[in-house]
Amino acid sequence: MSDAAQMPAMPRLPMAGTRPYPPAQSSFTSAFWRGLDEGRFMATHCTACDRLSFPPKPFCPHCWLRSVQWRAIEPRGVVYSATTIHAAPKVFGAEAPYQVGIIDLRAGLRIATRLLGDTPTARLLDREVELAVLTYEDGPLFAARLIDPL
Repeated sequence: MSDAAQMPAMPRLPMAGTRPYPPAQSSFTSAFWRGLDEGRFMATHCTACDRLSFPPKPFCPHCWLRSVQWRAIEPRGVVYSATTIHAAPKVFGAEAPYQVGIIDLRAGLRIATRLLGDTPTARLLDREVELAVLTYEDGPLFAARLIDPL
């Protein structure tokens, strides 16, 4: 699926309060955050070398040209690696323990994100996940959750 109209909308999960560590936003990255708020996961796509990149950049990190466009990508993938954070930074202390992982998205990107749920990390590897929009009072974030929890 490459057409944004055919992409499945990301599930929206309401979260209490404000984001624990709001992301820095710029005029360039505002398209990503707007798309996320609308349920689309956006990456930058280079029209010169036809490669995707994430996090979004105003230039292609593969060929260094500035011929990038925004593209909605399929918000599904597989867990490549995962760990549980027990000793969290102060700003995330109330959420500990929590899980984070590296996800290989179907679109060919590898991203780091929070993993929702409490499945033991050894049972997360190679499992299918979907990205979800976490809707906080002050804006969205994203995380991954298992498609087929045990």
